[in-house]
Amino acid sequence: MLAIVDAGPLYATVDGDDDDHDRCRAVLSRADLRLVIPALVVAEATYFVGRRLGASTEAAFLRGLGAFDVEGPAPEDFDRIAELVERYADFPLGGTDASLIALAERTGAEIVITLDRRHFGAVKPRHREALDLLP
Repeated sequence: MLAIVDAGPLYATVDGDDDDHDRCRAVLSRADLRLVIPALVVAEATYFVGRRLGASTEAAFLRGLGAFDVEGPAPEDFDRIAELVERYADFPLGGTDASLIALAERTGAEIVITLDRRHFGAVKPRHREALDLLP
């Protein structure tokens, strides 16, 4: 089953002191999920890992990404990303989170692995009533 991964769980998995470390590590290790990480999410997570945990941890994090599918926005995704940013401007829903929604819609993914239930629980994707949020 396809699952799109947000930055929060990626960071929590790297930071052993994070309150969500164990549950994020468990969900990202599930054999029944095919994990896809949006490229903009990689940039966001890498920034936080490097800033909070240092360059050597950031380098190890980047090496570990080779085990995952990382996908950049398709040309047609940018209009949808912009539409979502405008529609949910009151949150605000930024471009990175909107790129995750656009990827889920394009691939038909029903699951998002995120710690951000406020944003992802409120956004209504085009392809289904709501996204299933893990962990």
